[in-house]
Amino acid sequence: MTPDVDVAVIGGGPAGSTMASYLAKAGLSVAVFEAEHFPREHVGESLVTATTPVLLETGAMAAVEAAGFPKKYGAAWTSAETRPIDSMGYDTRGRGFGTAEIRFQERDQPGVDRDFTYHVDRGKFDLILLEHAESLGAVVHQGVRVGQVDFSGEMPVLHMKTGGRSDRVTARMVVDASGRRTMLGNQLKVKVNDPVFNQYAIHTWFDNFDRSALTPDKTQSDFIFIHFLPITDTWVWQIPITETITSIGVVTQKKRFQQAADGREKFFWDTVASRPRLLDALKQADQVRPLKTEGDYSYAMRQIAGDNFLLVGDAARFVDPIFSSGVSVALNSARLAAADIIAAHEAGDFRKERFATFENKMRKAVNNWYEFISIYYRLNILFTAFVQDPRYRLDVLKMLQGDVYDDEEPKALAAMREVVAAVESDDTHLWRPFLGELKAPTAKAVF
Repeated sequence: MTPDVDVAVIGGGPAGSTMASYLAKAGLSVAVFEAEHFPREHVGESLVTATTPVLLETGAMAAVEAAGFPKKYGAAWTSAETRPIDSMGYDTRGRGFGTAEIRFQERDQPGVDRDFTYHVDRGKFDLILLEHAESLGAVVHQGVRVGQVDFSGEMPVLHMKTGGRSDRVTARMVVDASGRRTMLGNQLKVKVNDPVFNQYAIHTWFDNFDRSALTPDKTQSDFIFIHFLPITDTWVWQIPITETITSIGVVTQKKRFQQAADGREKFFWDTVASRPRLLDALKQADQVRPLKTEGDYSYAMRQIAGDNFLLVGDAARFVDPIFSSGVSVALNSARLAAADIIAAHEAGDFRKERFATFENKMRKAVNNWYEFISIYYRLNILFTAFVQDPRYRLDVLKMLQGDVYDDEEPKALAAMREVVAAVESDDTHLWRPFLGELKAPTAKAVF
């Protein structure tokens, strides 16, 4: 039986379009089935430098550069606290409690030819990647929702709907890049909700927001900012989208949002008001989009590959986006998976065992991300202390660059783990009052 295509990709976001680009460049026949019509709004607007090698390899970088997205040279974290805290050899005097910044130029990264990445309007960025995949030979179908994949026969059969019409397509291989819809994860019942991260986001765009309002260093205005709030496990992102438009989002525990009886508008402004300078700056700006919410932030899959299928990007795993890991994981999971699929195609063998390299690298990388983020939430003063510590700064920067796919566990993680354990076990520790409610990792990636 001859299939309609070699590989069917469910979803045309960054993971799906990148997968399609790699496979089409290798000469495979690829069809992409995207339920929505692009462009469409999406969160996850700030990239890390680990996306650069993928964009260069697929050839999409030229179009990304031409789009004129703001360049991102680094990241900064600000705090409502002003008290210097000395403990365990860390000194935050002169910097302010919980304050830190990094610049990508501090560390060379394999495959990265520049000291910046981009902040992107995801509507435009995702369309660029999808159109690039199409230019390489992938066949793109928009407005087509795959409802089920039948694996019972000789080869997978995708059942889909376009408007009111049903259709079916056969393929040698199916890639689920459906994002947080997690199409195959739900169908195969392998999705596991994360018991640690149950975060919720509410976000919008502002025009003419003063990006330097919470920092005295005007050269950092093009950075992504994470503003700590004096509310447990709650923070605000600040991301440049254009020369004048800035994305602002509040991330908090879902239970806190659910307890707010007066609606999202009041909750957003009341939460921002815990940082008065941030509130003042936002009040002087113009809100240009309605508030939107994002829930079910974190989950894993018990399985991300099987005979004739695999999952990439958010369809495989989603971890709280505090360090802008989303698009990087999407692009790099597609890169790793595409290499295994191309080899499987050459061998004429699409059994699960062919995707072991992809599985192993993704498990290791995402577990590193997961623990890094868990430690941040458990004790964020520790994160900012390590950023300022010359013994660990480059190691932390490496993780913030998204460079987590090829090496063993970063040494900073082991050191952070030891400090968290010391603080948790000592009721009199100077940092004890600053422990967050979310525990250090109890549920790593289960695939």
